[in-house]
Amino acid sequence: MKLHQLRYVCEVAHQGMNMSLAAENLHTSQSGISKQIQLLEEELNLHIFQRNGKRLIGVTDSGKTILNLAERALREIENIRLVSDEFSQKEAGTLTIATTHTQAQYRLPTAVKSFIGRYPDVKLHIHQGTPTQVADQVASGEADVGIATEVISTYDKLLCFPCYQWNRCVIAPHGHPLFNDLPLTLETIARYPLITYDFTFTGGSLVNRVFSRAGLTPNVVLTAIDADVIKTYVNLGLGIGLLANIAYDPERDSSLDVVDASHLFPPSTSYLGVRRDAYLRGYMYEFIQLLAPQFDHKAIEYALKGIAINRLFLGFV
Repeated sequence: MKLHQLRYVCEVAHQGMNMSLAAENLHTSQSGISKQIQLLEEELNLHIFQRNGKRLIGVTDSGKTILNLAERALREIENIRLVSDEFSQKEAGTLTIATTHTQAQYRLPTAVKSFIGRYPDVKLHIHQGTPTQVADQVASGEADVGIATEVISTYDKLLCFPCYQWNRCVIAPHGHPLFNDLPLTLETIARYPLITYDFTFTGGSLVNRVFSRAGLTPNVVLTAIDADVIKTYVNLGLGIGLLANIAYDPERDSSLDVVDASHLFPPSTSYLGVRRDAYLRGYMYEFIQLLAPQFDHKAIEYALKGIAINRLFLGFV
């Protein structure tokens, strides 16, 4: 059994049995991958993949177990490399962050600026996506750190640290009749065409539940995963906008007025997630602390080891 064979079977599975994509990503040939997988299966005396002729069509039950163990072995090999890097290049390396648009646009810049000032030799990569995509990237090892709302905290493979809580506001163009009908109520919002986050995104399902419990159905005319898209269409007069309060900037959004809606909805929490089995470089600890300063280095280490830490972590929300 060889390390590259484990890499091959994992990459093929990751690419949905697409041998061509796997070969491209691994910078090798399809025939080479096929041969090595065959040799591994012969050595193990079992089939890892289901086949239709020569074409791979799925993973066998025994193959699923092999893949889980192979992925774990490859992660441990990567952790060994990271330990080496930590002691030989303490302040150099890479940090890949997966996050949502709202976090990337409105919450991360200050932390990123501070981090780059402290670690100029660490290369930062930021990937944007939905909370589910963010969680998947961290769980698969494509990203070191993920920042998103509650969805990310439901993944068993991830250890999540609550960073901060946020709520919502309603925006509309200057002079909109909404602002003559205050204090703001759910009934008021439901009377107007509404532009908001997709109900699978950024706490949208929570908003849907609040309206449902009140016996109301909001007139949602457009949904988006990007706060700036919501603001664009509100500016066009297509409706009022319901979005995260951190996404409203009085200077940048000077064409819009805002009213707080936090009394109508329970707060949402943004989490920072890492793999439970990850080895964190020293600079990764510092990045976590920039976004969640309530957790010191020792608290993060304890959490990674599965040791219960103080009530701040357990009772944040």
